[in-house]
Amino acid sequence: MSDHQHGSMDIVVQEKTYHGFLKLGKWTAIITIGILVFLAITST
Repeated sequence: MSDHQHGSMDIVVQEKTYHGFLKLGKWTAIITIGILVFLAITST
């Protein structure tokens, strides 16, 4: 079994995925809030 060296793994793909996930979450929240504001303004 080989020795594990902490910090030696290439994590570029994981970082890109994480940042993409954060961007998706941010835009989902913004769009949802926008829809709720629109519905609150236009409801009678």
